[in-house]
Amino acid sequence: MSAQEKLTALMSAFAHKERGAADQLIPLVYDELRRIAHRRRWQWIGADTPDTTSLVHEAYLHLAERNGAAWENRAHFFYFASVAMRNILVDHAKHLQRVKRGGGARQVELTEHTAISEQRSAELLELDEALETLAASEERLARIVECRFFGGLTVEETAEALGVAPSTVKRGWDTARAWLFQHLGGRNHRDTG
Repeated sequence: MSAQEKLTALMSAFAHKERGAADQLIPLVYDELRRIAHRRRWQWIGADTPDTTSLVHEAYLHLAERNGAAWENRAHFFYFASVAMRNILVDHAKHLQRVKRGGGARQVELTEHTAISEQRSAELLELDEALETLAASEERLARIVECRFFGGLTVEETAEALGVAPSTVKRGWDTARAWLFQHLGGRNHRDTG
């Protein structure tokens, strides 16, 4: 069995909650999950987010709750990990916005650092809303953005995860970026290039 086949088999076993699968799978995917999590958490909210390790662990728990749904391959797994991280960061950004509007139990003094975090969280929420709008009319384009932008997957990995040709991903990526740029009023969000 090749390394890729072993990884796919372990992902399937993990998804079906087979005993010991997580212990074997974690070391094989942990470094890649940390790389994705580290880049995404600093990109959007800064230091006032769950730390990289917490984000990875929380994403892993989301993946474990998929109730038997198997991943077809490595790229498919990392696509779902990307979606989980997006959801975790969006939930955190929503929490920050609620606290900013007085939803928190105690008052805290705003510093320049927290103001930046609040600004980034507001931008993340705008992007999330835009992606939901895009998904309503062009779901494939929204999935391409999740893979490429949130998951850091390559064109080839995105194509594999979504079951489309790399040329479809390239065209979709260009189209989605242009649509998001226009929808977000021409504001340039980080790392969309």
